[in-house]
Amino acid sequence: MTDSSSPIDQGSATATEPAASPPPSFTKLAMRNMVRKGRQSLVHFGLTAVGFSVVLFVLAWFGRPSLPQ
Repeated sequence: MTDSSSPIDQGSATATEPAASPPPSFTKLAMRNMVRKGRQSLVHFGLTAVGFSVVLFVLAWFGRPSLPQ
């Protein structure tokens, strides 16, 4: 048991990123990407919101109770 570093310890830190700083979070990367591609992100968000609303509306339409006339 010596204090010399093993090859496993040397390979854990990459040359491009220091070991002290953790990689950016998924949320941070997603926000940076949204700022960079603003219009496209807004269009995709709008389409997703409209599609989700249509799905909810169709489910509510088919799931409505049938009342006697």
